Amino acid sequence: MAESLSTDVLILGGGIAGLWLNARLRKQGFATLLVENASLGGGQSVKSQGIIHGGAKYALHGALTGASEAIADMPRRWREALAGSGELDLSGVRLLSDAHYLWSPGTLAGNLTSFFASKAVRGRVDQVKGDALPPALQHPKFKGKVYRLAELVLDVPSLINRLAELAGDGLLAAREIEPLLEDGQLKGLRIDGREVRAQRIVLSAGAGNQGLIEALGLSQPAMQRRPLHMVMVKAPSLKPLYAHCLGGGPKPRVTVTSHPAADGQWVWYLGGDLAEADGVARSEAEQIAAAEQELRQLLPWIDLSAAQWATLRVDRAEPAQSGLVRPDNAFLHEQGALLVGWPTKLALAPDFADRVLAAFARDSLRPAHHSPLPALPRPPVAQPAWEELLG
Repeated sequence: MAESLSTDVLILGGGIAGLWLNARLRKQGFATLLVENASLGGGQSVKSQGIIHGGAKYALHGALTGASEAIADMPRRWREALAGSGELDLSGVRLLSDAHYLWSPGTLAGNLTSFFASKAVRGRVDQVKGDALPPALQHPKFKGKVYRLAELVLDVPSLINRLAELAGDGLLAAREIEPLLEDGQLKGLRIDGREVRAQRIVLSAGAGNQGLIEALGLSQPAMQRRPLHMVMVKAPSLKPLYAHCLGGGPKPRVTVTSHPAADGQWVWYLGGDLAEADGVARSEAEQIAAAEQELRQLLPWIDLSAAQWATLRVDRAEPAQSGLVRPDNAFLHEQGALLVGWPTKLALAPDFADRVLAAFARDSLRPAHHSPLPALPRPPVAQPAWEELLG
């Protein structure tokens, strides 16, 4: 029987949210152990487009909402971390683009001009032309308007690797968990048969939270899934593009991010309205056909004759909301020593950590003394989906 362990905080789920929280806690002197049952970042994180957005896309149809105000400070906090001067040192993480763009096809350009001149977004958005355009849009046939947003696009695999480094020896690959109860109170977990005691347990496993909540004999908080059907295309002709293409509705018609593949080519990863309800209802072949039609219509000069295509279904896991709407902030539910949360999007991982730390401060939780951790089986880091699907 493996010896029992003790720590201050036991974190279940090794996506960006759990790894970011883990690093923040360790920096503040807490002993932590993060448990992952598959690969680090292998759920939603590695399937993210990597955009650290500040809410401008939510303001496309009117004034800034609660969503955009809550998220507005995130690009600054991530920038400081990437510079090595923020709450975490992420200075080695690869930045794919220091801006994300809004691009309107010629037909929609007019009504955007007045919107971007409005007080709501002034100072956040600048129009760009000519050589300042993203490389993929620098073509004589391009007729739309392009606006630069002060948002970042990160290489998520390098972010996961860096956060895993910051976890030190505190990562554990494990499959089975059971509650460790004393007098009806949760005192830790039995993990693959090993007892691990902790002052607090945090569930940050995205879609995996539901099974963990049930394994602990609980029913709350309830979770919702909002599915996406993303598209990947790799071709020698592709140049970098990080942009929301605007349609007539409140969501971008298509959101494009570009990712370097191991063979040196660029992969375009396509989300936005293309990947939402209509896209979810399509088969893989139908979704690829729809994506190809969109690109040929919007960017007819791009040669797709040698393109490789694949699709990826992703479930966004979030706290249940009435009407399956998008939550506006990171979410945290507390029940004694157990905390359950979802950041609700990559950009809000720091907000999720803030909420956990605020709960600990309110409860006057302090680091205790623990024996050093033994050598533990370490979970692998997830591979990017395009390397597996477009190898």
